[in-house]
Amino acid sequence: MSQITDSLFIVTGAASGIGRALAIKAAKEGAKVIACDINENSLDETMSIISGSAEKYVLDISQLEHINIFASEILAKYPQQNIILVNNAGVALTSGTFAETSLEDFEWLMNINLWGAIRMTKAFLPEMIKNNSGHIVNVSSIFGVAGMPNNSAYCTAKFGVKGFSDVLKSELLGSNIRISSVHPGGIKTNIARDSRISSSQNIDEVKAMISKFEKVALKMPPEQAADVILNGIKKNKPRILIGNDAKTLDYIVRIFPDTYHKIIAKVFKL
Repeated sequence: MSQITDSLFIVTGAASGIGRALAIKAAKEGAKVIACDINENSLDETMSIISGSAEKYVLDISQLEHINIFASEILAKYPQQNIILVNNAGVALTSGTFAETSLEDFEWLMNINLWGAIRMTKAFLPEMIKNNSGHIVNVSSIFGVAGMPNNSAYCTAKFGVKGFSDVLKSELLGSNIRISSVHPGGIKTNIARDSRISSSQNIDEVKAMISKFEKVALKMPPEQAADVILNGIKKNKPRILIGNDAKTLDYIVRIFPDTYHKIIAKVFKL
């Protein structure tokens, strides 16, 4: 079992949502939390809530140089620690169909949601291998299990996170390094509200759609999602599904792997 207590608990996207809830709860359980985010003001809010041992780090995971500097500083300051790395940071994009999505917007999202997790893992995995201990938690999505219309960039990134995690599980099977991929369903976070809106979209229509989406689809509080993730870490669960919506969609994909896209299309009236 991976112990939260006394671990070096590094979590990206800690300024809000699931990342903030994980930082707060891990610190309460006795971890040394390194809370990372690009948004310093919201990160300060997280730090003001945390009760326990924690420090903040303003980090842009889209920049390799920033990550390498961060990793060097943290590993020098906390050598030979049992590291739990939670690659949680992510962004959303409202861009319509793939045909309507610009390559610039697609690359922007991939650079954060997929490459961010890859870069962070590359920076900390050698230390885990040297110590033969650690746990990498990659937050994918239920959109990393089922392809959803009008989410080509987001799904591509989250499927990539799942595939990346599955490869690491195989490569590190004989070690004491654990890998978990996390697939949340609808969680009450600001990711939809803060999404980048493509120039091809009508802003008023998009805002109305997001408001409706938040009321209908975002059901579980981030604190509850964080509890599920922390319990999954403790139990070394290789895959962590969060929410009945995620479990239902995962079931549909497994039962109808070749035709689930038609079911989804009917639901969305495509």
